[in-house]
Amino acid sequence: MIYLIATLKIKPGSLPEFIDAAKTCIDATRQEPGCISYDLTQSQTDPDTLYFVENWENQAAVDAHFNAPHFKVWREAGSPYFLDRKIEIIEIDADNVKVL
Repeated sequence: MIYLIATLKIKPGSLPEFIDAAKTCIDATRQEPGCISYDLTQSQTDPDTLYFVENWENQAAVDAHFNAPHFKVWREAGSPYFLDRKIEIIEIDADNVKVL
């Protein structure tokens, strides 16, 4: 299982336009094979920081998502609003789960 957390810092005041640009991609992504969940949320302490919190069955599903036409359209439509972004990928192997 793959968890992906994309942290996005957007231009102040651009939240409505950013969300409009993201809606089609979110809806289409939730229908992709291998997508367990795909959510967009806003920081409670910084309104210009957003998080895509994603859960995928495997790396192949993530790779397919990054190459999906709706994702490419979203990247183009959303790029005018990005100031910074960071992607964290966490892979959980049920045979090697460690509790800290």
